[in-house]
Amino acid sequence: MVITKKSSPESAIRLSDPFLEREKSQYNNPLPSREFVLQILAQQGVPMQFGELAAVLEITDEEQPLFERRLRAMERAGQVLINRKGEVCVADKLDLLPCRVSGHKDGFGFAVPDGVTGEDIYLPEREMRKAMHGDHVMVRLAGTDRRGRREGRIVEVLERAQSKLVARAYFDHGVGVAKAEDRRIGQELLLEPEGHGGAGHGQVVMLEIVSYPDEHRPAIAKVIEVLGNYADPGMEIEVALRKHDLPHVFSDAALAQAAATPAKVRKKDLDKSRVDLRSLPLVTIDGETARDFDDAVFAERQGKGFRLVVAIADVSHYVQPGDALDGDAVARGTSVYFPRRVIPMLPEALSNGICSLNANVDRLCMVADMQISAKGKIKGYRFYPAVMNSKARLTYTQVWDWLQQGSDSPLLPQLQTLHQLFQVLLAARTRRGAIEFESVETQMVFNEHGKIDKIVPVTRNDAHRLIEECMLAANVCAADILLKNRHKCLFRIHEGPTPEKLLNLRNYLRLLGLALGGEDKPTPKDYAELAEKVALRPDAPVVQTMMLRSMQQAVYAPDNVGHFGLAYDAYTHFTSPIRRYPDLLVHRAIKAVLAGGKYKPGKWLALGEHCSMTERRADDASREVQAWLKTYYMQDKVGEVFSGKISAVTGFGVFVLLDDLYVEGLLHISELGKDYFHFKKEQQAIVGEKSGLQYRLGDAVQVRVVRANLETVQVEFALATRSVPAAGEEKAPAKRKSSRSRSKAKPLAVVAAVEDVSQLTEEMTPTEPQSPAPARRQPARNRRTKPVITPEAVVADVASPAETPEPVSTSAIESTLEPVAVERAKRPPRRRRTP
Repeated sequence: MVITKKSSPESAIRLSDPFLEREKSQYNNPLPSREFVLQILAQQGVPMQFGELAAVLEITDEEQPLFERRLRAMERAGQVLINRKGEVCVADKLDLLPCRVSGHKDGFGFAVPDGVTGEDIYLPEREMRKAMHGDHVMVRLAGTDRRGRREGRIVEVLERAQSKLVARAYFDHGVGVAKAEDRRIGQELLLEPEGHGGAGHGQVVMLEIVSYPDEHRPAIAKVIEVLGNYADPGMEIEVALRKHDLPHVFSDAALAQAAATPAKVRKKDLDKSRVDLRSLPLVTIDGETARDFDDAVFAERQGKGFRLVVAIADVSHYVQPGDALDGDAVARGTSVYFPRRVIPMLPEALSNGICSLNANVDRLCMVADMQISAKGKIKGYRFYPAVMNSKARLTYTQVWDWLQQGSDSPLLPQLQTLHQLFQVLLAARTRRGAIEFESVETQMVFNEHGKIDKIVPVTRNDAHRLIEECMLAANVCAADILLKNRHKCLFRIHEGPTPEKLLNLRNYLRLLGLALGGEDKPTPKDYAELAEKVALRPDAPVVQTMMLRSMQQAVYAPDNVGHFGLAYDAYTHFTSPIRRYPDLLVHRAIKAVLAGGKYKPGKWLALGEHCSMTERRADDASREVQAWLKTYYMQDKVGEVFSGKISAVTGFGVFVLLDDLYVEGLLHISELGKDYFHFKKEQQAIVGEKSGLQYRLGDAVQVRVVRANLETVQVEFALATRSVPAAGEEKAPAKRKSSRSRSKAKPLAVVAAVEDVSQLTEEMTPTEPQSPAPARRQPARNRRTKPVITPEAVVADVASPAETPEPVSTSAIESTLEPVAVERAKRPPRRRRTP
C-alpha cells in the first residue's frame, strides 16, 4: 500500500537535501536528489518499499509519478535495485556492480563496470544467455575462472540496448531462426511463426525483438524489413547502416526545411555585419571527386609576411539551433563516407547547394582573416561573416601541376604565394615539434558491378599539405578567440601517452637500441625527433607504428587540454561545418562572441561525448564496408601468391598486408610450420620454440591466398614456401633466423598487436572490452571455430579486457594527427541513391 501525504516540498527533510539548489536550477518543482535518496536509504539501513521511502521523503500525491520515474532512472543507472518484493535497495550494499555487457563472437562476454577502471569481469556463455551485447546489467562476482580472471553472474538486466537488429534469416521445416550480423550477439533468435515477413532462406533482414532471452529460452523476434540477398550490390552498406544504427533517412520536417531553403543568396541575407569579399580571388582546392566545398583560400604578401584568408561555408546561417535540420544534423554528427556512397550530415540542397562554395556563384561564409609573419607565426586575426564568389574550383592534382610546370592562368601568382606561405608554415610546424608520420593512403577503383576493380595508392602532394596548413591555422585561431573571450565550445583534444602505453613503447625501443626523450613526460618534439632519427632505417614504418600506438585518440571535449600530436596549446574544428557538427557549434559560438552574447546549446560535455561517438561510429561502419569489399575482391585470387609485410603480430598468428594489393589477411599460427610458436609481446614477434624462426612486425613474407570468406569477412593466407623443417628433417641452427627483408619497407597502413583473439575488439567506449569486427554470419551448424579477426576493426586508444596493446589503423592516424587535406581528398562523389 502506497502511503503519501500532501505537504509542501519545502519541508524540513527536503530542505536538508545537500543538492537542493542544483535541483532547483534544473527543475521548477525539484524532487529529492539522487544523492539524497541514497543517503536516506543508507540511513534507514534496510530495503524500503516505495511507499515507505516516499513517506520518509514527504513526496506529495502530485509528485509520486515523477518520483517513481526518478527511482526507475536510478535503477537503470545501477544506483539502486528494486527487488522482486518491490523494495528499493542500495546497489552498493548488495555487493552488485552495475556493468555494461560486451559480447564476444564465441559466446562468452565481459561485464565492464560503470565508471571504474581496471579489470573487467568475465561472463561465461551460460551467463550471456541472459543478456545481449550492450545491455546494462547488475553483476555479482562469483570467484575466478581457470585463467585467473574475475568471473561474474548477471543478477538483473537493468536496460536493454537492442530493440532492432540486422540479421540473416534461415528456415528449416518451417521454423525460422536468425543470426545477428553483429557477431557480438552470439545467440540465435527464434522468428515468430507469423513474423517471417516474406523473407527467404539466407536473406538479410531487419528484426524487431518481441521478447528478450533468459537462461532458459532464446530471444523471439519478427521480420520488419527484408533488405535483400547477401551479395546484392550495395548490401554491405545497407547492413552497416543498420548494424551501427546510423541515421540515413532525413526526417520529413528536415526535408521540407531543406526544400524551402533558398537556392541563391538573397539581398536580405546581406546585413551590415557581412563583409563583401566577392571581388577577392578566393578559390577552392579539393579532390577530383569532391562535391561539397567547405573552404576557400586566398593569400597575398604583406610586407615580409603574409595575409591568409580562409573562408568557410556559413552553414549556421541556414541551420538554426533547434530547427528540423539541426535535429537531424546533431543525430548524425558527421557525414559518413562509404566507397561509392555518402550519408551526408545535411540534405543535398544544402551540402551540395546553397552551403557549398561552388565556383562563380555568391555564397555566405565565415572568414578567418589572418596575418602571418615570415617565420610562420600568426601575428593577428579577425573573424567576420562575409559574402564571397569563388573564382575557380581547382583540384590538388591541377594545382600541383601548375606549381611544378607553370600555367598561363591568372590565378597562378596567388597559388605561388600560397605555396610560399605553406613552406613558411611547414617550417614553423617543424620548429614547434608537431608529429608527422608518413602513411599509405589507398583508393578503391570500382567496376560497373559496384565491386573493386583495383586498389591504388593515393599520392599526397604539396597541394594537399598546403590546404592542410591553411585549415590548421584557421582552427587554431578559432580556438584562440573562444578562449580569450571565455566562451565555451568543443575543443579537439589529444592527450599525451598514458604511463602504460609509454612504458610499452620504451621497452620496445630499448630492444632496438633507441630511446624516446622526455622521461616520464615526453613532448611532441621528442616524438618528432625520434621519427626523424629513424626515418631512413629499414624498420622505420614499424617504429612509427609503435609510436602511434602509444598515443591516445583525439576526441571532442569542452575542457581544453591541447592537442599533443599537433603540438598546439588549443585547437578546435572550424573548417568543415557541412560535414561535422562540432564545426557548426564552433561557428555559432564565434558568432555569439562577435555579437557580444553567449551561445548555449545545452550540456557541452554531453555534446562532446556524442560527437566523439558519432565520429567513431562512422569510422567503424566505413571500415567494415571496406573490409567486406576487399574480401569480395580477393575471392577470385584464391591460390595466387603475393608478397607482403607483417602488419600485426598476435598470439594466434600474424596479419600480412599485401604489397601491391593493399589487402590484409591472416596467416594463422598453424600455417607457420611444424613447431611450437610463442608470441613475444615485447619483441612484437612470434618465435618458434625448436627452430628459433621469428616472424616480426614489418618482416617480408611470400603468402598464398587460401580463403576469402565473406561470411566472416576474412582473407586467410598460407606461407608460399615452408620455412620450418618438417618432421624428420634436420633441425635448423640454434641461431635465430628471421624472415625479415632487409630492403626498405613500405609504410604500413594498418598495424595491430594483441595476445589473444578475444583481445582484438571493436570499440564501444574508452574503457569497454571490445569484440571483433562484426562480420557476415552462417547458421550455427556451418560456422567455423577457427578464430578469425581483422585488426582494422579496432580504434587506437581502446584498452582490451587484458590490457592489450592497441592496434593502429589509417583512420586512427587521421583522428590523431588531423591530416585535413588527405581526409578531404578521400571524399567520394555523392549519390542520390544506392548504386
